[in-house]
Amino acid sequence: MTQAPTPTADTVRRLVSSLLKDGAGGAAGPEVRPVAEGGEHSTWWVGARHVLRLAPDREAAVRQRRELRLRDLVRPHLPVAVPTGVAHGEWAPGLTYTLDTRVPGGSAEEHDVSAVGEADLAGLLTGLREVPARQAETLGVPRVAPRSLEALRRAAERAAGRLAAADEFDAARLQQLTLPAAVQLAAQPGTAVLVHHDLTGEHLVVSADGRVRGVLDWTHAVVGDPAEDIAGLATAVGSPAAVRAATLAGYGARPCLRGLWLARCDTLIRLAARLEDGNTDPLPLLRLQLRRAWEAILLERVTELRDEEADEEL
Repeated sequence: MTQAPTPTADTVRRLVSSLLKDGAGGAAGPEVRPVAEGGEHSTWWVGARHVLRLAPDREAAVRQRRELRLRDLVRPHLPVAVPTGVAHGEWAPGLTYTLDTRVPGGSAEEHDVSAVGEADLAGLLTGLREVPARQAETLGVPRVAPRSLEALRRAAERAAGRLAAADEFDAARLQQLTLPAAVQLAAQPGTAVLVHHDLTGEHLVVSADGRVRGVLDWTHAVVGDPAEDIAGLATAVGSPAAVRAATLAGYGARPCLRGLWLARCDTLIRLAARLEDGNTDPLPLLRLQLRRAWEAILLERVTELRDEEADEEL
């Protein structure tokens, strides 16, 4: 298998100079610098107005081509911005790029989301539910079955034990998710919607006043369990804000609690894996995501959920 080339600043500068015909950046070309966060694409800031993403392999190129079509589908349904493409093509044989207009603002790692921002997130979740799932599938968006919370709970128990030994987590806290609760919070049939599936803090564009202005990187979108996006928001903005946004979007107790527990189990597993194998995931961010996911909410105690609460009209 041929190894993909590694893009350099000169590679990027030559590419964007050929794309930006208005002379942006002067004779020397626009200023380019790599974006430190994120690893799925090789991502570069291009001046102050654009961002260039280079697919590092052919699988990522397939997702990026699909993303271009998907963004046009979701844009009319969302109250927040979706990146607009300026140009796209191949930067190496079989490897794609997209040059997008930069959405103004910082990330959710830089700015706290305000109460009005939570309403923006509610609008995002509502809009995703309104996107025709069948139409998304015709664009190549895969349909993914809901994860088993029982299996995830078992993996999280093992991770919690390792983290407790490293003095990173009180394993007794995981006892809140009992086996009966895991069964009770199983995903319900007929609830699949379009899911962004990667609502991390770096993919939420947040302004200094706490408004959510945009959502980036739609390459991992699937048709599936809406609790996955609630889980993503729990790690990005904290469990209370995520549950408030989901409730505003019309989700009942079951998907909110399911999303909360997906986030809690996932953050335990990711942090334990990082401590064990020493991968490149930043420890401070993983610890922050763990704290956010484990913030207390009013729905902590799982009681019997009425069937009408579970049967979302999606």
